[in-house]
Amino acid sequence: MATLFAIVCVMVGLQIESKLRLFLIALGAIALAFTLYFFRDPRRTVPVHPDADRMILAPADGKVVEIVAETDSLYIKGPVRRISIFLSPLNVHVNRAPVTGVVEFDQYVSGDYLVAWHPKASEKNERSQLGVRHPSGAPVLFKQIAGAVARRIVYHITVGDSVQAGERFGIVKFGSRMDVLVTPDVHFDVVVGQKVTAGETILGFFPPADPARVVGAARQGGLE
Repeated sequence: MATLFAIVCVMVGLQIESKLRLFLIALGAIALAFTLYFFRDPRRTVPVHPDADRMILAPADGKVVEIVAETDSLYIKGPVRRISIFLSPLNVHVNRAPVTGVVEFDQYVSGDYLVAWHPKASEKNERSQLGVRHPSGAPVLFKQIAGAVARRIVYHITVGDSVQAGERFGIVKFGSRMDVLVTPDVHFDVVVGQKVTAGETILGFFPPADPARVVGAARQGGLE
């Protein structure tokens, strides 16, 4: 839509002979420049770390606005810790998988458009909800959440797909939020107010793999 607006402004500006001409051309150029800036997709480098197989990466650029304890009834089905990242319209909006694993849960929910930092945004707003089983057996649920400005969620993974931590999987357009929900034994290394970078900032780590949980996950996935 912004691109179409920019093209219309430039085309109309070229057809008229008045002071309005320069204004329309400039307005179209600004709109086009903002659109190109918003949809930028810079290369990201996944951190090299001794415990890389246990790390959880930021799925989005932005600022950590909440780290809270709650209960999940969708995928993890029990007590969880949730970390929420707010993306302003100036942040990169390409979203990246926070962990390596297999997608086991995929749900799109149409909803409201509360401001993305609203405490109820993760329950009431339009969103995607994706559950991934980490190789350790740990479940992770992450959500793309539309805000008051963002009105379109895009993602291209579904149940059965394998993902790698830091891999692109979608985008939420023009201001949004992302939540990551993990089991209570996960330790977060970031704090509220901290700025994070998708695919590069380490949010935290899974505890060392529990053999019983790995076997249980394998049975649940039909691998045994």
